Amino acid sequence: MTARIELDAVDRTLIRRLQQDGRTSYTDLGKEAGLSAPAVRARVQRLTESGVLQIAAVTDPLTLGLPVMALVGIKADRSPREIAEALGGVDSVIYLVATAGSFDLFAEVVCRSMDDLFAVINDGIRTIPGVREVESFPYFGIHVHRFDWGVPE
Repeated sequence: MTARIELDAVDRTLIRRLQQDGRTSYTDLGKEAGLSAPAVRARVQRLTESGVLQIAAVTDPLTLGLPVMALVGIKADRSPREIAEALGGVDSVIYLVATAGSFDLFAEVVCRSMDDLFAVINDGIRTIPGVREVESFPYFGIHVHRFDWGVPE
């Protein structure tokens, strides 16, 4: 179990600003948070080392030539963890969660074409031992894609 990190008002200010622009300088962050640049750097380093914060480049699949996206529901005959390990090796799978309900796993998939999606599902996912059933939900559009969803008080 991951230890819970207590955030103060300054931490939340830094996180919110970095969610808006992960390239904001420590000097600019310091002006907003009332800290020196070295103090901001230390705070950001503490937040990243603790796992609270991760600064990453976010790509747009459409501009990269990956216009076909789908959520794929997977039902398992064996341990979903084992299947998840195998799915982690499928390049087109960009997000994978274990869940409860009618599906054991959900995988988000991005592809160049519907033919590629067909191949990922039928030649990739369905061939993993223990996969009992697969159902795909192709995306017609993305209406919300948030990275600034908030920081708990």
